[in-house]
Formats: sequence, C-alpha cells, structure tokens
Amino acid sequence: MRAPNDIFSEPRTDRRKFLLGLFFSTAAGIALWRQPRIKLDYLGKRKLEDLIPQTIGRWNYVAASGLVVPPQDQLEKITYSQMLTRVYSDGENSPIMLLMAQSGSQTGFLQIHRPETCYTAGGYHISPVTPHPIEVGSKMLRANRMDASSLGPTEHIVYWTRVGDQIPSSWREQKLAVAEQNLRGVIPDAILIRVSTRDDDDSAALARIDDFIRSMFRSVSPRALSVLIV
Repeated sequence: MRAPNDIFSEPRTDRRKFLLGLFFSTAAGIALWRQPRIKLDYLGKRKLEDLIPQTIGRWNYVAASGLVVPPQDQLEKITYSQMLTRVYSDGENSPIMLLMAQSGSQTGFLQIHRPETCYTAGGYHISPVTPHPIEVGSKMLRANRMDASSLGPTEHIVYWTRVGDQIPSSWREQKLAVAEQNLRGVIPDAILIRVSTRDDDDSAALARIDDFIRSMFRSVSPRALSVLIV
C-alpha cells in the first residue's frame, strides 16, 4: 500500500518530465527554424582566373608561382573553392604578387590563408597587423597591412577579406561576421585578397600596392567587382 505522500509525488514527476520534454522540443524546433538556409556565393560557377585580367594598369602577368602559400599539410585541411596566385610586373619595379583564396561556403577554414598565419608557418618574421584603408572611388576599403622579413628585402603586404556582405578587419570580426549572417539565415561565402611586393622602401612599396589595387578594381567588370569588395 502506498504512503499518502507517494500518491501526490508521481503526478508531479510526470508533469516535470512533460515540461522538460516540451522545452527541449521547442528548443529543437527553434534551432531548426533559425538554421541558415540561404547560401550566398558571389563567385558562383565563375573562375577567378577569368575574372582577373592578365593586364592590370601598367602591370602584366608574368608568372603563377613565387608567392608564399600555406604549407601543404594546411592546404589539405582547407575547404576552399578556388585559389589564384599571380605575379605581375611593370618592367621597372619589383613585381607585384597577387593571391586570392575563395570559399563558396564559409566554414572558418579561411583563417589558414590569412597572411599572419601562412607567413609565420613559412618561417617569416612578421610585423603587427595594422589598418591600411584605401580610398577606391566612392568607397573606403578596410584593408590591413603587415611586413614579413626573412632573407632579402622585406615583403610588404596589404590584404582584406570579404565575408558575405561584410569586410571584417580581424579574425575575430571575421568570425562575428559569419555568426551574424548565420543568424539572418545566410551561409556566406568568403574571399581573401592579398597583394604584396618586396622593397626596402616602405612608402614606395605601399604606394605601388595601392595603385595596383585601384587599377585592379578599374580593370574588372562591375559584376566581378562584387566578388572583391562590398
């Protein structure tokens, strides 16, 4: 025979289980409802090599190698769609090196392409990353700059990332950009653009890099421009 207290304890237990089950079911439903479903991919089926011309301003394409890229063991872990590496020359100054790494579905692995990561992995000593805004027509490009030194002249690097409809200026902002767009139901694509040259003259190197970037924006179609900048 049950004790008087047992008569009332079982219904309370069942009710607690019911409420917990309702809570978890509701949470699962909300999570499914908020799951990102819109895939944003500005590049689509187009090829970077077709979008970026072989002549940019006074520079002409001369080679596809000679750039610092992530080590092979890191490349095997990367889920990116395309990577473009090119060397351009104006016939007078140090060559301009261009790298683009694009991910059609942003998963976070694009961080391996960030210069502060792959240059360090390549044995370079790097300077702190600092903002390097570039005025491009009516827009202000929120780029970054850093220097990488090993043997020979210092390599001066300017780069930026576009993640969906944002241009974050740091790895932290990049992660926040992905999270913020996920909350809007968007799975953003991402691209990193890196432009560099080797020169002992910092000011002259950065001036040439800025000139190359502006010329590149003027050389591509408006549709291709949306892949590089928002």
